[in-house]
Parts: sequence; C-alpha cells; structure tokens
Amino acid sequence: MSLEITHGAARALITQTGAGLRAYAVDGAPYVETFGEGETPPLGAGMVLIPWPNRTAGARWTFDGAVQELEPTEPARGNAIHGLVRRLQWTVLEHTTSSVSLTVDIVPQPGWPVPVRTTVTYALDDSGLTVTHGVQNLGEQPVPFGVGTHPYPRAGKASTDSCSLRLAATTVLPLDPTSMTPSGPAIPVAGTEFDFTSARPLSEVQLDTPFGGCEPGEDGLVRHVLAAPSGGVELWADPDFKWVQVFTPGEFPGRGRAIAIEPMTCPPDALNSGVDLIVLQPGESWAGRWGITPR
Repeated sequence: MSLEITHGAARALITQTGAGLRAYAVDGAPYVETFGEGETPPLGAGMVLIPWPNRTAGARWTFDGAVQELEPTEPARGNAIHGLVRRLQWTVLEHTTSSVSLTVDIVPQPGWPVPVRTTVTYALDDSGLTVTHGVQNLGEQPVPFGVGTHPYPRAGKASTDSCSLRLAATTVLPLDPTSMTPSGPAIPVAGTEFDFTSARPLSEVQLDTPFGGCEPGEDGLVRHVLAAPSGGVELWADPDFKWVQVFTPGEFPGRGRAIAIEPMTCPPDALNSGVDLIVLQPGESWAGRWGITPR
C-alpha cells in the first residue's frame, strides 16, 4: 500500500512497507525513479536504511565486547546490507494532505542487541520534498547507528546521460571490488577521476562509490546537483549526512540508465570502523533531514 501526499502540482507516494519513497513528481515531471504499486523496490529504490546504510562486512560487528552476527542479506558477498527496516511494515503516525509520518521499532534480534525506535516524515511544500528521520534509543545501553536512504533522483524527463553531476564531496572511500567494503581510509578526490566538486557529464560514467567529506554551503546544508540541459534536481541534506553513495546502474526497470544519490550519515562498514557513527545514550534521540528540490 502506498500513501499519497500532495501540494499544489507536486505529488509523492510513500510505501508503508519499508517507508520508502516510491514516486515524486511536479506537474507530471518525475523527480525520482518510480516503480509499480506492490512491487519490490528495484535496486533498492527509495528505501530507508537504518540502523546502518550500505554494507557491514562479513555480516558481523562487535558491540560491548561481543561479536554480533547479522543475517547475511548480501549472501554472494557475505555482507549484511542496508539495515533492518526496509522489509518491515511501518505504522502511520499521521497523514495529512501534504505530509505523512511513519514509525517502526527495531527490536533486539541476532546481530542487533539494543531496541531502537525510528520515525520518518515526508512533507511537501513550495520548496520541494523534505524527509525527516528520527531515531530513539529504547534500551539501557548506548547504541551506535547510521542512517541512509536510497533515492534515485531524476532531472524531470531528461535522460540520465544528458545530465551532469556535482557533489559536495571532497573525499572518496576505496573499496575492495570483491566484497564492495572499504579497503582503506578515504582519500581526497582532487586530481582523481572521482572529483565531482565541479559539474561533470554523466555520459559513460560508471559509479558504485562512497564519497565523504560532504561540506555544507553557506546556508548550512550539503547540496548535490543533477543538472539537465534545461532544469534539474538538487538533493540537499543536513550536515550530519557527511557521506553519499553514488550508483549508476545501466538498467533501471523501464528507464535504462539511472543514478542513485544516497545521503548517509556514515560510510560503508561503519559498525566495524566506527567512522562517523552516531551514538545515542539510553532514552536519547536524534533527528536529521534531507530533501529533493526541482530546479
């Protein structure tokens, strides 16, 4: 089941399973890749990734001195991927014409010992779509976590290969090509093929790459831009979203070439490296926002 929100000519659809972004359009022009009602989101489209984004290497990490064994949800590589909430049925807290809020609890389970409550609100206004995530520690121990999401922004009706990409990222994280988990620390993008600090054409660019050092602008927001010959779309985020994964699949169902621009608070395998994990004390809460603005 999808939940619809509207504001003027803007319309978005949110799935109740996984609380993901299924569609967002203005005046009929799509600003994310979409998929059919009841379909499994292709290539992770629109998914919420909590309590970790991306991959946990070997589907294991250590908490309070004890090794935690997660379900290997990427069995071909032996990793646990994209958190624990994307297949859960979320509860609707509030649904108005222009916004919807959902919640789900992550209960203690193999690989995850501390209960966590998470919420997400999708809201449309004159500036576009704003997504607000909340996480609360329901347990009796401090808990580390990360937040990510998996939108495929689209510059209206323009083809992906006609667009250019600009990222606020200043570093790139090397990956082992077999496991797709980090093989070393992040390095500066300057002077490398991964420098998108100035807009670059996407034609023939192939990425499945975590970028870091995402620097906010003068307004305090991190901004990534997918620009078309006429118009485009901007994905913005609060400063806690220091990382962004960019993925350019050659075949998104019904679309062909597409691009995922995935804001993340931490890099892949952060449960093991500890890099940019957020830690909540018992009873403590965190909130962070990102959004999509048509240009």
